Amino acid sequence: MHALFVGGTIDNSELDLDGQEPPQRYPPDTGGGQSRYRLHAIGRRDDEVVYAVYGGPDIAHEDVQRVSEERKYAKRFEATETIVG
Repeated sequence: MHALFVGGTIDNSELDLDGQEPPQRYPPDTGGGQSRYRLHAIGRRDDEVVYAVYGGPDIAHEDVQRVSEERKYAKRFEATETIVG
């Protein structure tokens, strides 16, 4: 699955994640108290998670959703997006 990032230092970046379900925070466990990206939405095609949208630590949920819609992640991955949290 692809991890897509909105805001923060890696805005508009993406990377591949292993596993069936995305972690609630990225990176999943830093152990150092570092600010992490929070999961905001999941894109599914059939029963498969194809992308996860993460927002920067200081980005409001509504802003992450707006940017996700502007970037047309659901259309790009031919998926249905589900809001998390």
